[in-house]
Amino acid sequence: MNIDEQGWCSAARRVESPNCDARAEAMAIDMVVIHNIHLPPLPAGATNFGGDDIERLFTNCLDVDAQPCYAELSLLRVSSHFLIRRDGELIQFVSCNQRAWHAGVSRWAERERCNDFSVGIELEGSDYVPFEAIQYDVLDGVLKALQQRYPLRFLVGHQEIAPERKTDPGPFFDWKRLEDQFGELRQSDAISKS
Repeated sequence: MNIDEQGWCSAARRVESPNCDARAEAMAIDMVVIHNIHLPPLPAGATNFGGDDIERLFTNCLDVDAQPCYAELSLLRVSSHFLIRRDGELIQFVSCNQRAWHAGVSRWAERERCNDFSVGIELEGSDYVPFEAIQYDVLDGVLKALQQRYPLRFLVGHQEIAPERKTDPGPFFDWKRLEDQFGELRQSDAISKS
């Protein structure tokens, strides 16, 4: 798996999102933000993931009449660079060289607007159930490919850059597993700078 000069991953299925824009030229990509996502929203403990509503959300094609809760998403314009499905499928929506709209209002190490300098990776899941082993395997590959292409310094959860608004990737996300391979990106002194 690698990331080419245009910011596309060789192992990902490409589904381009219009919800992105150019990064500032001088802005180094030095952070990865881990998220979880599931559509439609699931009650605590539910595990019926799947479907293509996440793709539809990121490409502005979500049928807002399909679920009552989707009405509030009708004007939402969001995206992520990557989505890792429960079965390990990797989908890329935005070139890593572009700014995806995944972090929202956010702050890290005295810097605002984390979308400007980060890559967003969504794992299909929720705060209420563990992620699949294959999702971690794919995540490891993506992180290694990103490290080869960009000067990464930080690996954070969405809740660490937007603690008043977000809880993902949630308590079931296995940070310890990532720290074994990517500990330099999860150093406690780096994490405490937020």
